[in-house]
Amino acid sequence: MSLITIFLLAVGLGIDAFSVAIGIGAANSKKSWAPVLRLSLAFGIFQFVMPLAGWLAGSTVGDMIQTFDHWIAFALLVFVGGKMIWEGFEKESEEEKADQTRGWPLFLLSIATSIDALAVGFSFSLLKTPILLPAAIIGVVCFVMTAIGMIFGKGLARIFGKKVEILGGLVLIAIGVKILLEHTGF
Repeated sequence: MSLITIFLLAVGLGIDAFSVAIGIGAANSKKSWAPVLRLSLAFGIFQFVMPLAGWLAGSTVGDMIQTFDHWIAFALLVFVGGKMIWEGFEKESEEEKADQTRGWPLFLLSIATSIDALAVGFSFSLLKTPILLPAAIIGVVCFVMTAIGMIFGKGLARIFGKKVEILGGLVLIAIGVKILLEHTGF
């Protein structure tokens, strides 16, 4: 597989992470690089590890995972998106707002945005394609796309204020619905 093909695959896998990062960036308008770095690292690491896990799982677990992976991604994205919408309507100070770049929200979003990478790793195992270089490229591209998405989202928040957090939650739910519809044949 050529490097260009791997790069394009990485960009395709990074689109969900980029979109989620816009929503998270909009909800986290602090002028700090720490949330950008946390989200980018987490998403990048998961996008690196999941193809490796999929490749290792091979055909044994792959069929089982493919039957419900879309439901997992859907549930995680709807849960976190709904939480963001709820917080968008609440009147709380910036310090009280839940930080989606820490703890369980970060973990759940990292899984939800990288489930497709698990399937890619599984596919690579069927094709007997080495996985380490593609996984590394996928992880790095995702890291960069996530950072760009966060920065873009923060800019939107400065322009539109708290309404962008609600929009960010709606984006997460829309991505979850899209994943579910794509995998259920709609």
